[in-house]
Amino acid sequence: MTDLLTRPAAIDEQPAFLVTPPPTHIPPMMIKPPRDPRWKKRVAGGAAVLVLVAGGGSAGAYFMEEHLNSSTSVAVAGDVATITEGTDLAPIVAQVQPSVVTVLVDSNQSSSLGSGVVLSADGLILTNNHVIESDGTVSVRLSTGQTVPAQVVAADATHDLALVQATGLSGLTPVTFATDDTVAVGDTVLAFGAPLGLEGTVTSGIVSALDRSLDTGEEKLSGLLQTDAAINQGNSGGALVDTSGRVVGINVAIATSGDSTGSVGLGFAIPADTVTTVVTQLKAQVR
Repeated sequence: MTDLLTRPAAIDEQPAFLVTPPPTHIPPMMIKPPRDPRWKKRVAGGAAVLVLVAGGGSAGAYFMEEHLNSSTSVAVAGDVATITEGTDLAPIVAQVQPSVVTVLVDSNQSSSLGSGVVLSADGLILTNNHVIESDGTVSVRLSTGQTVPAQVVAADATHDLALVQATGLSGLTPVTFATDDTVAVGDTVLAFGAPLGLEGTVTSGIVSALDRSLDTGEEKLSGLLQTDAAINQGNSGGALVDTSGRVVGINVAIATSGDSTGSVGLGFAIPADTVTTVVTQLKAQVR
């Protein structure tokens, strides 16, 4: 199988990735990032940890030679369903999948992709800022396979979120957001997106920690959800949802070990309250 990953070369050492609270038994880590500032490698006790932002964008964590074909709602009240062994998650997937899209950015030099979620019936899409920050033509591919032109209408680099307006669409199903006070460590969650370009992918796990902080080298994100649901490059901007199908977070980053760039069960998502606040601010810029 052709290797579609682009891996920049290493440069001088500099600080990166901080998770709060840090483990007290691990000594300070030395960091040696590759040329792409979003890729950060730190070594402790002989084990390397690579922290990167999933998905595309100018930082180019994931580039493909070709793409694989394959009104904001906030916090609906209601209890989260209890998941037990043998519980069928298919109804949740069927509910959320139509509201998850793939965001594509094409230029003369390269093509990249990330994920996004539908905010309005006419095609307002939320994704990560790092997915769309590179120069190029933006388009959105729906879960049906339909691809339409799009343009970036507002962005917040500080919180790594952006709004993209797809054209010529109607009748889409917007996602519904939960609130942070409905999320607890141990809750079952599902991650939606296009990891490694494999669109329409869903993985499951739990919320494994709350209130993490992450320094990608360009953004310092805080209050993040941590999950062991498999998140990989291309999941950026996709939905992390609870068992009621509500979005509890927007996938933004992963940590990997050694020279691997794959999931090791440490993914991070921007929590719903932060997302809805930023979306309100970004929508005000569009008017």
